[in-house]
Amino acid sequence: MADREWAAGPSFSLADCAAAPSLFYADWTHPIPGGLTHLKACRARLLAWPSFARAVDEARPYRSYFPLGAPHRD
Repeated sequence: MADREWAAGPSFSLADCAAAPSLFYADWTHPIPGGLTHLKACRARLLAWPSFARAVDEARPYRSYFPLGAPHRD
């Protein structure tokens, strides 16, 4: 990921759509280690992508249903 902005290259693609939910929830259960800066940056870009950000915001009322508990971030 060091040499590209998105999962499969320079443009947002279906690969990013597929990776987004996994990166979002995986970081809640097992935070991405600080040394994985490119992965953390990719997740941050996904959270800033307008449609993904909207989905995250609209799902906030349902976070209590996440079985492992939702952190107070994102």
